This record gives sequence, C-alpha cells and structure tokens, in this order.
Amino acid sequence: MIPTRSTVRKDDRTDDRTTARRRGRRMLAATAAGAMLATAATAAPAAAVTPVTGPSATPSAAPATPSAADGSPLDRGALRQSLDAVHEAGMYGIYSAVRDGGHGWKGASGVADVETRRPVRPDMRHRVGSITKTFTAVAVLQQVERGAVELDAPVNRYLPGLLPGERGGKVTVRMLLNHTSHIADYIAGAFPSLVQGSPASLDEHRFRTLQPRELVELGLAAPPTGEPGATPGSYSNTNYIIAGMLLAKVTGTPAERYITRHVIDRAGLRDTSFPRGPRIPGPHSKAYESLYGLIDPPRDYSVYDMSWGGTAGALVSTMDDLNRFYRALLRGRLVGAAQLAEMQKTVPVGVGGFAIDYGLGLYALDLPCGRFWGHDGGVWGMGTQSLTGPDGRRQLSFGFNLMKYQRVNEDGRLEPHPIDGAMVSHLLAGLCGTDAARTAQAPVTPLPADRMLSIKR
Repeated sequence: MIPTRSTVRKDDRTDDRTTARRRGRRMLAATAAGAMLATAATAAPAAAVTPVTGPSATPSAAPATPSAADGSPLDRGALRQSLDAVHEAGMYGIYSAVRDGGHGWKGASGVADVETRRPVRPDMRHRVGSITKTFTAVAVLQQVERGAVELDAPVNRYLPGLLPGERGGKVTVRMLLNHTSHIADYIAGAFPSLVQGSPASLDEHRFRTLQPRELVELGLAAPPTGEPGATPGSYSNTNYIIAGMLLAKVTGTPAERYITRHVIDRAGLRDTSFPRGPRIPGPHSKAYESLYGLIDPPRDYSVYDMSWGGTAGALVSTMDDLNRFYRALLRGRLVGAAQLAEMQKTVPVGVGGFAIDYGLGLYALDLPCGRFWGHDGGVWGMGTQSLTGPDGRRQLSFGFNLMKYQRVNEDGRLEPHPIDGAMVSHLLAGLCGTDAARTAQAPVTPLPADRMLSIKR
C-alpha cells in the first residue's frame, strides 16, 4: 500500500528523521568509496541474503506446470497476486513482464505518481541502469567477432595513454567487461556529498553534463581495488565507460549510436534508447529516491541528466523490450556462439559484501529451477531486474519506482523490508512457477549487482 500521512506528532517525526540522517551518514561515509552504480540497491531480507548456488541447481530452467485453460505454463492469477504483494508491502509502483516460450503475461500494480495517483502500466518506459552494461558488452563482442578487438589485448592498444603507469599494459578488454580491472568506481567522485552522508549532490547535479573522460578520470583518481586480473573482481561503472570509449574509437562512431544501430535495432527493440536529454521519452513513472531515509519523503528524480551513467547505465527501455533483448542474445542473434560462450565465462565479482558469478556484461543466478542469465540495474529512483533461462524460453523483467526504501539500524546495517521478500516471491513465481515460489528453501538475493552505497561495501 502507499504510505499515508502519519499521525505522529511533529516533534517525534523530527527526532525520527534526525536519527535516520545520522545513521545514513554513518553508512554512506563508511561505504561510498566502493564500487557502485547509479543508486541501485535492494537488500534481501535476512532469510534471503545469499544467492542460490550449488549442486541443487539444474542445468536449465524447468517450466511451470500448465495452469490456464489455454494450456499456458504461466499462472496468471498467481503472478498478479505476487505483483500486488510487492505494492502492498510498500512499493509505490511496479510493472512486470513474464514469458514462457510463446506464452506471455504483463502486469502492473500501484501508482506512477504518489500525488495524482496516476496508475502504473506494464508498457511504461523505465531507466534500466546497469542493464545497459549487457548492451555495451554485446557491442564490444561484435567487434571481437569482426577481428577489430582482442579480448585479451591491453586497453591502451586501443586508447593509448588512457590508463597510466603499469595499469596501461596490464588491464585488458576482458578485465573491463568482467570487472577484474580493479579500476575504482567514479560514483563517489561524481556525487561527493554522499561520502558525508548527504543527498545534496543529487539535487545540485540534476542537469549537469559529464563527458566519459571526466568519469574515467574520477575512477582513476581513486585507489585501485586490487591488481589487474585478480579475483574476486570489484564491480565498477568506470569499466563500462572505458568500454564505451573503446567502442567509439574502433568503430569511428559514438558508442551510443553504434549500440542503437547494431544492438537495439538488430534485436528488434521498439522502446529502448539512450536519452537525448534529462527527460524520459514516452509514458513513464516518476522515480522516487529515499536514500535509506535521508530523503524524507522520497523525492522524484525522473528528470535527470544521465550522462553520469553513459554506456554503464543510461538506457531507457520497457520490460517487454528487455525480455526480447535477452532472448535474442541467448539464442545467438546478436553475437555468435563463440562470443556468447565468452560472455558466459564467469568469475567471482565482489558486490555488496559477497561475490556474484559475473561474465562479460551479464551474470548467472542459480534458482531452485535452474540457472538464469541477465542483469539488474538502477538509477536514482528506479530499479530493474531482468533474467532469462539459458535457452531463452522462460523470462522475467520487472521495474519499480522507489529506491533504497530500507532503513539503517544502530549497527549501520540495512533492516530487511517486506518489499524485499515480496520481490523474491514474484521473481520465483515468474521464473520457477508458483509451486517453487511457495516451497523454495534455498535463499535468493534479488538485484545482486547494483548495490549502490551498500552497507556491506
């Protein structure tokens, strides 16, 4: 349900907000220097903190039992119920698209605007954050396929002098794409107030335009997170800004234009684009950011210059388009089998205090019904998750419009929120079926990659 006006006395609300700010400052100051993307963070509840891994995972996603009169394997009633449960747990608005082969379901629950009560719709445009990384990686792999780029060649071969010192000869293209370059993230430098536990930078820089080289310089100015090539890697947006610069250099075309022509258009996506200004094109929700209670009430950041995300996180898309994109990728329509195999060679990458299995621009998530591939992402006020089975058949993508809704306890740790558990239930219902969602014992972490300012950083 949507939060309503509280009956708590004003003095009590002031005390609560002061406490939240103090806790938030401790958390942010302690963690902002780590690798992070664009504000995305959804911590799972205590019962769902560790990704599902191990021998129980089957090689491919098992379809759900047919439950509709038309023989569809999708339980539409259960999907609707689980989506509504996310809204009822406190999420302002959420929209989702699920597919199993030729069968599809789309739904939306909640509001796109908390003041006008305008409802969300399944086809709304949405900032998808780090899911942009998969698009960028595909474009680079297309150049590998054409012989214009070598995965294990040093980055400085293509961008002479960009990486200074020994790193210039050690960091390879592959290390950028699988986050083992150990070049630090630029977010703390781009939004410096976060290090002091203040959201001021978010408002000050709403209409600021940053060039890719500026972002890279911010990342290079911070201490490296390790030696190039060392595992576990360290998730960093700087890697994918450099990948975009490399793509522009070898193609002679701006990276966003190349990705649009050779990835977005080739996949047949109708509602996916890099924004040309601070506004989201087409029908969309507002984007509410809470920053763990530091912004109270949550503030709308749907109008924002996304140059700070670039080829690491600026794309706008829909849930249908995301499913179409990952289906095309995993079925070999965007890169050939050899390059897809390279994308699916994973290494452990440190994110939010644990490691995920990260390939080249996408990661693997093992669920009770099998292994799925995809990515998640977020920007100020918007989060997204997109996962697809290895054969491209079973898919789920969902987007939501309230970020970092959790609160921080006295120990500086995020307190589990009912939204987290509800999201896990919807994810499992969509990908594994309602029976698996009800009986799954293995814990699942939603949105593992983009834990912006995670308390475990």
